[in-house]
Amino acid sequence: MLAEEHHPIAVVVERRAAVSPWADHVWVPVAILPGETTAAPWTVLREAEGLTAFIAGQTRVSFFSSETPNYKANLETGEPVLWVVLRATDAAPGMDLVAVLADPGEAEAMTTAGADVIEPVPMPGQIREALEDFVAAHHVDRGFFKRKRDRADPDSLGIRKRVGPDG
Repeated sequence: MLAEEHHPIAVVVERRAAVSPWADHVWVPVAILPGETTAAPWTVLREAEGLTAFIAGQTRVSFFSSETPNYKANLETGEPVLWVVLRATDAAPGMDLVAVLADPGEAEAMTTAGADVIEPVPMPGQIREALEDFVAAHHVDRGFFKRKRDRADPDSLGIRKRVGPDG
């Protein structure tokens, strides 16, 4: 049976002035806050010249026992991260919080869409501990299995005799 866990988090995102002729600003996820928040999505935390920090909203990071090899690889880097996925929208302030992922493979798969902002953010200690406990409880090492091709039957590779009136 597959196990899963879900942990509530809030995401802090900054809108920074861009140094580009093609964009006015860029969106940069900067922090994950473990636990629940009472702040409404896209609450402004601070404003400075060319920068506005928001709580993008409340979501959850989920762990699934089928993905423990990827979580283990993330933890073994020494500085594990969570990937924040933002998507442009017409509603103010112009971005939507889509997901927060602990699986590097899933984050990479989301990059194929091309238009989303997908950035790594340091994993908070509380989430890291929960992920370490989850991996310890559910990870099963699977050895590498190299497949071998079947040997061909030499008789089946020969030239076939023609069957017919000449043959």
